[in-house]
Amino acid sequence: MSDREPPRRRVPGPARPARPDARRRPGPGARPARRPGPGRPAAPKPLRLGSPRPRLRLVGLALTLVLIAFVVRLFQVQAVDASTYAAKAEQNRYVGQVLAADRGEITDRGGVALATSEDAYDITADPTMFAPGQLKIGDGPEQAAALLAPILGQEQETLVKKLRPKNKALRYVKLASRQTPQVWKQIKDLKSALAKKAETDKSAHNVLAGVFSVATSKRVYPNGDLAAGILGWVNGEGKPGGGIELQLNKRLAGKDGKIRYAQSGGRLVPTAGGSTETPAVPGSDVELTIDRDIQWAAQKAITDQVKESAADRGYVIVQDTRTGQILAMANSPGFDPNDLSDADPAALGNAALQDAFEPGSTAKVMSMAAVLEENAATPMTHVVVPNRLHRGDRLFKDDIDHPTWYLTLNGVLAKSSNIGTILATGQLGKTQAQANKVLYDYLRKFGLGSYTGLGFPGETPGILAPPDKWSTSQQYTIPFGQGVSINAMQAASVYSTIANGGVRVEPTLVRGTKGPDGRFTPAPKPGKTRVVSAKTAKTLAQMLESVVDDEEGTGTKARIPGYRVAGKTGTANRVDPATGKYRGYTSSFAGFAPADKPRVTVYCAIQNATEGSYFGGQICGPVYKQVMEFALKSLQVPPTGAKPAKLPVTFRR
Repeated sequence: MSDREPPRRRVPGPARPARPDARRRPGPGARPARRPGPGRPAAPKPLRLGSPRPRLRLVGLALTLVLIAFVVRLFQVQAVDASTYAAKAEQNRYVGQVLAADRGEITDRGGVALATSEDAYDITADPTMFAPGQLKIGDGPEQAAALLAPILGQEQETLVKKLRPKNKALRYVKLASRQTPQVWKQIKDLKSALAKKAETDKSAHNVLAGVFSVATSKRVYPNGDLAAGILGWVNGEGKPGGGIELQLNKRLAGKDGKIRYAQSGGRLVPTAGGSTETPAVPGSDVELTIDRDIQWAAQKAITDQVKESAADRGYVIVQDTRTGQILAMANSPGFDPNDLSDADPAALGNAALQDAFEPGSTAKVMSMAAVLEENAATPMTHVVVPNRLHRGDRLFKDDIDHPTWYLTLNGVLAKSSNIGTILATGQLGKTQAQANKVLYDYLRKFGLGSYTGLGFPGETPGILAPPDKWSTSQQYTIPFGQGVSINAMQAASVYSTIANGGVRVEPTLVRGTKGPDGRFTPAPKPGKTRVVSAKTAKTLAQMLESVVDDEEGTGTKARIPGYRVAGKTGTANRVDPATGKYRGYTSSFAGFAPADKPRVTVYCAIQNATEGSYFGGQICGPVYKQVMEFALKSLQVPPTGAKPAKLPVTFRR
């Protein structure tokens, strides 16, 4: 046993916190501490992730707001504004176009076309295809307009405005109307060339890709200016301008159709549903009473004489005396309805129906008709004609100074005596007022002061005041054709009435119409009015022969070998339409043939002849002869072979 005390047990106390940088001191019996070597790297601290819940809440809130916006918009489109958006979608998807109806032809009495239609194209465009986003260039409209302007004959600026409209959604504009097939072919070839170049050259652009065509028709007049005053014209927009084209437009135009089709980029989508088409109904053909050959002869004759006389204008009318049908109605100067760019505005229209003028001595036939019908005189009645005659406030004379003439009533007409006519019509009543009333009634029966019945656009009824409004001078001038105004058709109708045995037949210009089904519908029968008896009409025809056949007559230049001709000259003071005062003369000739079996009436008038003679017998007589000869041969009217009555012109005291 050891004498040493046992070791004491150490009671553990609270441990002291170790200092990180404190080194342990060696106690008794401890190993000596090692020398510090190179230190080990400290271990990285672990990353602590933040809580994901706030982020998820934020994303969820954003998605919720987006979905709410979509739901609200969807509700607006499908519920609130559904019909509006559906209509817009329908409008943008479908395009409607008018299908122009084929305009009916206008033909002469033999079926020869005077006005017809040929294939043409409306040049159109889709402006959206010229936008920078479509063509990838900013000046697409300018480039396209530069190419199209010389082809279409339009200003480049005008085309640019059409190709760049204010309405950016506009998909259809018309660049030019009724262009010829050659014009469209030129554009189409140019368009194809640009498309091919764009396929191989990425820097090139087909600036005409948005240009298209719509098939239509264009009005043409195969005979140029022939019968232009009758036909009128149709302009580049398809609108009629005067004449039969305007008067019968509803029949000629037909009824346009409609087409509605789905489109994409301006192109037809053939497989899309919803396309509709209402076919166009063609217009009816109109057959006129005009004979093209006689019309040509009349137009040539009056044109030549107007030019030779340096006159303002002239007209010729040829009428069938039995039916009232107009075989020709020619004006000079005229115009070419195919091209109005060079036409004189004053020459447009139909002057033979639109001009009102004082007829002069051709009106004396109506005065003589009244005298004969009222039994106031006979063709053999003696009329002493002095050189001057004082009536009212005026001193009247004939066209030439002369010694006292001893004329029969037939001679008064043959020599066209104004004084003799005043004396004869003075026998129509016990007083001048009564005589005026009787004469007025006959003038009205002959059609003066009334429309002819043709219904032609712009026609004038003339001027015939009631007798109680006649001035002192008119009481004596109206019997020989001054102080009263008529148109050329009215004048021709007067002579056709005499030729038709005293029955006035309303003139007609249309024989009938032929519908799209090919069925011909005749025009309504013209009205008829008994003006004078057949006996009076026959007597007047014999008296009118003296004007032409007798050497003392004023119409000898109208003679036609082999035919009996009845006619009357006229030379009237002319009212200048510009000043309203008398200036120049209206020269005229009217008549029919054969005189004893009439078939054709011809009336000619020339306004303000300034070179050569201005007497109606001298410048209109030859026109009458030329036209009447052609008409009689064209209609194959044979001479009657009967001899004229040869009524006396003068008497012996």
